[in-house]
Amino acid sequence: MRPFFSIIIPCCDVEPYVRECLDSVIRQDYQDWECLVGVETSKDKTEDIVREYAAKDARIRIFTGPRSGSCSASRNTGTDMAIGEYIIFLDGDDAIAEGSLRRIRDKIEARPGGDLYPCALVVHNELTGDRTEVRDNYPEDFSKELTGPAATILLERRFAKTFPCPMLQLTVFRRAFLVEHDLKCIYGLRHQDSEFSPRALYLAKRVIPIHEPFYLYRIRENSVQTEAGKAGRFHKDLAIRLKSLIDFHARVSREPGFDKRISQAWAHRWTTTIFHMWFAPGSVNTVPLGTRADTFDIIFADGTENFETLLKSASLPVRMGGWWVDKCAKSNSWRRLAELFFRVLYFPLLSRL
Repeated sequence: MRPFFSIIIPCCDVEPYVRECLDSVIRQDYQDWECLVGVETSKDKTEDIVREYAAKDARIRIFTGPRSGSCSASRNTGTDMAIGEYIIFLDGDDAIAEGSLRRIRDKIEARPGGDLYPCALVVHNELTGDRTEVRDNYPEDFSKELTGPAATILLERRFAKTFPCPMLQLTVFRRAFLVEHDLKCIYGLRHQDSEFSPRALYLAKRVIPIHEPFYLYRIRENSVQTEAGKAGRFHKDLAIRLKSLIDFHARVSREPGFDKRISQAWAHRWTTTIFHMWFAPGSVNTVPLGTRADTFDIIFADGTENFETLLKSASLPVRMGGWWVDKCAKSNSWRRLAELFFRVLYFPLLSRL
């Protein structure tokens, strides 16, 4: 019989946390679930612990794979293996709150048929000891149903100067929706949520926020999240993500009825990311030129046509900066002039707005 939930857990080197993770699933008062645990080659006893749990509960299925440095492979394989009606992505060093599966099930059954049910998460910051912050991408009093494009515009406006918290982890997905659109994470990509979530959100016909703070998200030393703050560490991943999203916009923007406000929102988000990560003084001073040059070329490996399409609906400041990015993509001889433009004009003017 089909379970209501399929819970997909990527694991690699999470021996100190994986028992808490699996226990948080097993001890739920709602038991109509399956748990698919993808274990990549680990240096600790992660796999032994998962096999111990799987031997005691047939609903826990384990699959293994080589070390990839990313959750993408396990999430993709788990989605292919899943038979549940709804999918929850849970990382092996995180957990879910007591009783939350029943509350989520009740809220879904009260408003059935959604493609995405965004919830909320509670942050457990081991670096500061804080465990009280609840993050919800939607306003607390907001309970409307949205289309994916409408939700995209709402989030981009609400988080114009920051970033929404990880939508992949805190969203319950209808499995048939993921299968219909063949929504997968890019293999080997770190911070794959930032590439996967904009596509999934846009493609959804029905987005129903339910504001359930079920996900217990851990910030710890040596995680992908904390490593991302180090200069130049994930420039290649960021470039791959941006190329994929710019190409995605080029495809969907040709569809009948496409809302140009989405182009403006995405152009602001993705283009200014290029400005900051490749041309801002902080990046220029801390990330080697070779790293910036090689990863910049990844974004424009197929030329600049799709980037130029994205810029057409952008605001004037974004178009101005985008013009310099476009010139650099076509000729490296523009790089020094572009860096001068951003250092002397763009960022000083931006700071005054």
